[in-house]
Amino acid sequence: MKKRKWFHSAVGLTLAASIALTGCSQGEEASGGAPADGKLGNIALYSPETPDMSKELGKGFETANSGSTVNVQYAGTNVLVNRMIAEKDNPQGDLWYGGGGFLPFESAKDKGIITEYIPESIKDWPEVRDGIKIRDKDWKWIGAEIFVLGFVYNTDLVKPEDAPKTWDDLLDPKWKGKIQMANPAASGTATLTVLAQLMERGEEPGWDYFKKLMDQVSALPDSGSAPTKAVAKGEASIAIAFDFMAYEMKAKGEKVDFIVPEKTAIIVNPVSLVQDGPNPAGGKAFIDYLLSKDGQQILSNWYHIPIHKDVPSKTPLTLEKVIPHAQQLDVDWVVQNYDRVRNEWRTKFK
Repeated sequence: MKKRKWFHSAVGLTLAASIALTGCSQGEEASGGAPADGKLGNIALYSPETPDMSKELGKGFETANSGSTVNVQYAGTNVLVNRMIAEKDNPQGDLWYGGGGFLPFESAKDKGIITEYIPESIKDWPEVRDGIKIRDKDWKWIGAEIFVLGFVYNTDLVKPEDAPKTWDDLLDPKWKGKIQMANPAASGTATLTVLAQLMERGEEPGWDYFKKLMDQVSALPDSGSAPTKAVAKGEASIAIAFDFMAYEMKAKGEKVDFIVPEKTAIIVNPVSLVQDGPNPAGGKAFIDYLLSKDGQQILSNWYHIPIHKDVPSKTPLTLEKVIPHAQQLDVDWVVQNYDRVRNEWRTKFK
């Protein structure tokens, strides 16, 4: 596989120490031409992220912006992308937040469904800092938080010392029928899993890996969070998922914990303005809110690793701990092959 433009998938320590986000204060005019009286009307938010968290973000925005209503439309990443493509001639969404990291957003840039927006608070952000991609070069997406792809395990069923530590460990016969991952045809989390392994191993060995892994997997739900829930219920021992999914469940008293694999994808999860959406001022104002200290605090409260330097993470993981695990991602290759790989998955694993 031809390697070209490489970026570290993790957000580095320099970024964490040096980038500050400052959201619009209440009563200010939001960036992007939002009216000063805050009467932003109805805002349609498309998001595959945790529904309750997305609703909490919506409620927080409504509280800060009198006269606004946020309508959260929840579905898997690929389902939402297909919906935006189908609605392209008559867009119904105003913004898109989240998708298992920035790879789906990179793939979507040329589909005419997302458009440029430069929030005033981060207008000095470079595209890449110290080899780390934190935003699209044309501002069509902006990193809002940091995700770590790894393994969730049930602590009643699996001892920490026995939990898988590498992606190859998932092929151990002892895990046969005990693993769940989301369906790459629907979930951005699972699509990232497939793309990352194909990039790391090469295509032919990568597909061979997934043929073996599918013999181990008991279920492929469409939702990226469903495998973690199955582990919490004891329906599976291991789930392939993001870090925050495990820590959300653990905070609720579920018997789960998280493993950062030896080498894995650690990436920013973005937000984008929908092209020609019905309420662009509202969409821009919501992006400003998501990047503000108040919005980032909500993400942190849900165990997402915030990108705002003044908002501490509640996750036990730290950037310093996870950076040595970070895999490099070939962004150019992803853009060119995202849809092909997803369609090839459908053909290979019906």
